[in-house]
Amino acid sequence: MAIQVVMGATLQCSFGLAPSTLVVVPKGPPVMDGGPLAATIMDHIPIANIPPFGMCTSLANPTVATATTAALGVLTPMPCIPVTAAPWVPGSLTVLVNNSPALNNNCKCMCTWGGVISILNPGQLTVQIP
Repeated sequence: MAIQVVMGATLQCSFGLAPSTLVVVPKGPPVMDGGPLAATIMDHIPIANIPPFGMCTSLANPTVATATTAALGVLTPMPCIPVTAAPWVPGSLTVLVNNSPALNNNCKCMCTWGGVISILNPGQLTVQIP
């Protein structure tokens, strides 16, 4: 069984140089899960839900590509600005939070610049969901 993800969960991007912390903004009545607010797959909005991961190293990111070109091909990380256009996948198929599938620790979110955002620490360890 997977573990329910809540506000304050630790996130990591495959192209980011630092972890980040999930921010949950209730989209209806607040649902608490072991204390903090429960997250859903719809908590994928850049900056509002998914803060930056320090510096970005993806050459698909135009700012990184430009800086790397200016440095004669030496990879030059630039500040991360996540671009997550789609919700987390797959989400819980049976548990809904305010009519959206609950977010579990096996979910991934894709950044437009090629990064895969994963959950390092779900924020709580007591509530399990299918």
